[in-house]
Amino acid sequence: MTSSDLFLVPMPQQLDVRAGIYKLPENGLIVLDGPEAAALRFVGERLQAALRAHAGRDWRLVAGPPTLYSALSPLAATQAEPGGRIVLHVVPQSTRHPQGYELTVTARDIHVVASTPAGAFYAVATLAQILEQTGPTLPQVRIRDWPDFPNRGVMLDISRDKVPTMSTLYDLVDMLAGLKINQFQLYTEHTFAYQQHPVVWAQASPMTGEEILALDAYTHERFMDLVPNQNTFGHMRRWLTHDEYRDLAECPEGCDTVWGHFDEPFSLNPLDPRSLELVRSMLDELLPHFRSPFVNVGGDETVDLGRGRSREAVEAHGEGPVYMDYLLKIYREVRARGRRMMFWGDIIVQYPDLVPRLPRDMIALEWGYEADHPFAKHAALFASSGLPFYVCPGTSTWNTIAGRTDNALANLRNAAENGLRHGAVGYLNTDWGDNGHWQPLPMSYLGYVYGAALSWAYHANRDLDIVRALDTFVFRDRARVMGRIVYDLGNAYQVPGVLVHNASILFRILQWPPERIAQIEGLTEDGLRATLAYIDRAVADLDRARMDRADAELLRREVAWAADMLRHAARRGLWALGRARGQEDRAHRERLAQEAEALMATFRELWHARNRPGGFADSLARMQRMASDYRA
Repeated sequence: MTSSDLFLVPMPQQLDVRAGIYKLPENGLIVLDGPEAAALRFVGERLQAALRAHAGRDWRLVAGPPTLYSALSPLAATQAEPGGRIVLHVVPQSTRHPQGYELTVTARDIHVVASTPAGAFYAVATLAQILEQTGPTLPQVRIRDWPDFPNRGVMLDISRDKVPTMSTLYDLVDMLAGLKINQFQLYTEHTFAYQQHPVVWAQASPMTGEEILALDAYTHERFMDLVPNQNTFGHMRRWLTHDEYRDLAECPEGCDTVWGHFDEPFSLNPLDPRSLELVRSMLDELLPHFRSPFVNVGGDETVDLGRGRSREAVEAHGEGPVYMDYLLKIYREVRARGRRMMFWGDIIVQYPDLVPRLPRDMIALEWGYEADHPFAKHAALFASSGLPFYVCPGTSTWNTIAGRTDNALANLRNAAENGLRHGAVGYLNTDWGDNGHWQPLPMSYLGYVYGAALSWAYHANRDLDIVRALDTFVFRDRARVMGRIVYDLGNAYQVPGVLVHNASILFRILQWPPERIAQIEGLTEDGLRATLAYIDRAVADLDRARMDRADAELLRREVAWAADMLRHAARRGLWALGRARGQEDRAHRERLAQEAEALMATFRELWHARNRPGGFADSLARMQRMASDYRA
């Protein structure tokens, strides 16, 4: 085996495969060698599980100096045959990065050297991937590895409209931890069960305090920081539409914005002292459930600021200063509670002369989801101002059903390259749920994997074979077809020949009325028929998949449903174009109506397999509006 034959995700910074093998003996020890062996217990148990699952070996955990368990030890002489040994050494400052590690497989044993238990955990994640591919006969290797970004996160939207079950969250955390992700955020607008504000989450099946405490413990054990993420300025519609809170809104009855007219309130009024009182109550109840030193307070997309109750202040002082004044008020509340504030940087970056005036212990989150987002320009601004920042790309799955594969890969690369160049302290891969969160969770796995790899070691993973990565470590598909299916299905967005911002045109067709569909510039019947043929080719091998996963059948159904939704979009587009010409095929319309009913029935089953009931009615209502067009 050569270095090019050994496939790992993320690929390490330095990998040297040497001649020879190490055959794991039937019996052996996992030696925990560090100042506090108890801190390595979970790491050792992860390694035990990998040995059992992939090598058929059941080795015991012990603690102490490795010389105690060497072949020369009197204890070793009592064994009937020479035993194996994997030693996890934790020696402070022994690696170039606190999270780095060295992994050496020799002809006689395996050694891990790390500066911290986290480094040892990442070494075991790498060793588990080797075992998964080789079984008990390992190649002799020398790996030196460390992360490019100290903070490597994934953010999952649980406010539009899916709130995952705890088992779904635990499974996702395990997958991400194995990819060396060390930060997890759940984006919250109204889906934490605030005891002081029950009317806000009553229908949402929210995360309870008890569940957050359990998830925090689960992530912590896996060296992952669960960061509270609660919007406190814009995106407050789910609060402000209730009578108890409406008077706190910038525009209580809605207003015109750059996004069009809003019929409902959206942002808090930054000039009303009661807005800050609300934020205080949220922080006081939310933060004690998390051990993280950080809190993400949002602050993005305040598109109605200055269009209502703050109009005079904005006209007198400018939108930027009014925005920053409120942001600094939240900052002082966060500091008073011993946390460090993160905030989305999309508003403040529009006022570059204000950026240097922000406190240096704030962290700006520079987000953008198109392949050509100006990460270079915005990262340079934050860097030159001395403000710590993350780069925040995304999976490109929301507003799409099946993703935008090529856009996602380019967006994730763009963020990593420019974040690394300008000294970003973190990389946060976002997964949103706009407009009903219709995309099944597995459609985001491609983005999770590639983002994790790039944020660990950009240059080693820039050209990662993402299809192979998915088949090997995520879908675990012996037939090696599922990775390619998901990759190709995610590129269906390009086939109609109409590209739209932050979405696919096929998704828009599903949610727009037929009159608007007929007005889409560049949409043609030829493009839609080509899309149908492309989808058929993309999923032709779906029944051949042989996934070694407990949820293999569910996953196959989710991918099949995504393909069916995209097919329905193409057929709906053909119907709308024909209808606009006065050539509507009524039989076609009736078939669409029947298809829509079947798609909604399957959607119900798939939703409840991974998510809580709250939010489902809101999401389904969007499909029901789609279906009602066929009965009009």
